[in-house]
Amino acid sequence: MPTKRSQHAGKFGALVLGDGTVMRGEGFGRAGTAVGELVFNTGMVGYTETLTDPSYAGQIVTITYPLVGNYGVPDTEATDADGIRLNVESSRIQARGLVVHDLPRVASHHSLVSTLDGWLHREGIQGIAGVDTRELTKRLRSAGSVMAAVCVSDSEIDAGAVRGAMEGHDYASERFVESVSTREDVSYGQGRPVVIIDTGAKNAILRNVRRTGHRAVLVPWDTPAARILGMDPAAVIISNGPGDPLHCGPTIGAARELIDSGVPTLGICLGAQIIALAGGARTYKMKYGHRGQNKPCLDVGTGSVYVTSQNHGYCIDPESLGASEFDLWFTNTDDKTVEGIRHSGGRCIAVQFHPEASPGPYDCGFVFDELARLAGEGTPA
Repeated sequence: MPTKRSQHAGKFGALVLGDGTVMRGEGFGRAGTAVGELVFNTGMVGYTETLTDPSYAGQIVTITYPLVGNYGVPDTEATDADGIRLNVESSRIQARGLVVHDLPRVASHHSLVSTLDGWLHREGIQGIAGVDTRELTKRLRSAGSVMAAVCVSDSEIDAGAVRGAMEGHDYASERFVESVSTREDVSYGQGRPVVIIDTGAKNAILRNVRRTGHRAVLVPWDTPAARILGMDPAAVIISNGPGDPLHCGPTIGAARELIDSGVPTLGICLGAQIIALAGGARTYKMKYGHRGQNKPCLDVGTGSVYVTSQNHGYCIDPESLGASEFDLWFTNTDDKTVEGIRHSGGRCIAVQFHPEASPGPYDCGFVFDELARLAGEGTPA
């Protein structure tokens, strides 16, 4: 079994919260200071998928599971037969920083290529270990997500200087989608195209499109609807992504035209919020969001409950659905938030959770089959 030892850990580390709280620990990864919105993820596995998920752009991620990094990092360049990366959700780490309780000095796994600290160092990302992540998560659940800074240094850290680096930073006003979206059309596989509007698409979405027998065509976030419809797509997906959906004006406009055209359309996470806005609903910023792989969702039509993977800080306002073009499809059984909607008269569906899962669970992969059904092209056996 391959094993590797940490070579970029054991540094000075400090996490400074917007309220002035300072938590010190062991810095790892690349020396430097990162500023972002501090959020927590309740997943027990999947830190490679989490860190490369474009929805985490602009955020410092706290992982609540106490042991992170024990199985290291697999080959981040490996691809499948269609050229889609297998072990990560994008081409780089998207989160600005990482906070964990315990970072093992030795990693071991059959697919191991790098240690977690080595990977962060290579990608220029700051991490801190030795933090009481339980206490930190309790703070975030009580006060809500906050701006924070994580600093890694080879020498003692001046918390005042780190605090000063946070001045002028505000997650809600930043526009992230332009930085995570593809800048040109990219095609994967063969078959009739399913066009994915890339507002931060995960590679697992591409893999699921290929699973249904279609060609996955990734297009920039601000691609006009007319150009998309000109590709004669079997369906369109508006992907997951970071930040406030209200910053995605061109995508909202395209979604409005796609709904009117009748082309089968699926919104995922940020894409669901964009579709809701296009159909007359409203969105809002949640107190601390949903991030993890253990979020239960109820199909209000069948009564079935699914365990889902989620990562979002914004949500659809349930009070606004009555005056919109959508009916409720899924709700969250924990807090009753909107988790899925269906267009009342068209072929448009949207889910707040991640049916592509990665790293799991895979209970809701049927959402892609539902999109294929709406397109009149069932999934191959």
